[in-house]
Amino acid sequence: MEKLSLLMVMFATCYAAPQDLSGKEFVFPKETNTAHVKLLTNKNKFNSVTACLRFFTDLSRDYSLFSLATPSHSNDFLIFIMNSKDEIEVSALNKHTNFLAVSLERNASHSLCATWTSKTGVAQLWVDGKPTVKRFIYSGQPITGRPITILGQDQDSHGGRFDAKQSFIGMLSDVHMWDYVLSPSEIQLYANYMNFTPGNVFNWKALEFQITGLILVEENQESRIKQ
Repeated sequence: MEKLSLLMVMFATCYAAPQDLSGKEFVFPKETNTAHVKLLTNKNKFNSVTACLRFFTDLSRDYSLFSLATPSHSNDFLIFIMNSKDEIEVSALNKHTNFLAVSLERNASHSLCATWTSKTGVAQLWVDGKPTVKRFIYSGQPITGRPITILGQDQDSHGGRFDAKQSFIGMLSDVHMWDYVLSPSEIQLYANYMNFTPGNVFNWKALEFQITGLILVEENQESRIKQ
């Protein structure tokens, strides 16, 4: 048992080579201000962003799903679920907007895509394949600097200052990010588990990541996922 515990600790702090996580999911089993998944990329400038993922949770409180920070901005691109208000907050370059009347059924699988472009400053969400209104956040400046991208925690500094009460508990999978705004047709393909263009920043089928703390990589419980 001691050897197993030591192995788990070592794994939790090791960098992994790019892995094909098709049919897998990250399991976040407890509330914590430490456990998280860090996604790795060499890109350091984003004129636009699209981030897509799938998640399953029973949380009724607020929580963070996707947090990209640079040395200049702790919320360079953030997707934050505000269950207490039936809203989803999206941030870019430390500015934010809230998408209203977004009620997420608990203990159910959801797909979520968020887009933003610096040219217009406009963001949009696609929840389970359905688009929201488009809302302005911030325009005229790209995201630049060494990014740290975290799943399951909200960064209040570059790579840290997590709050357990904002941590994610549940399962998270199929994470992709592009450095452009994905077309509505491509987003629909993603939402419907069909063939789509994989992320050119983060690609679930060739993902380089680091796990810290108690987070598991297990077979995805959604048997209807099509690869």
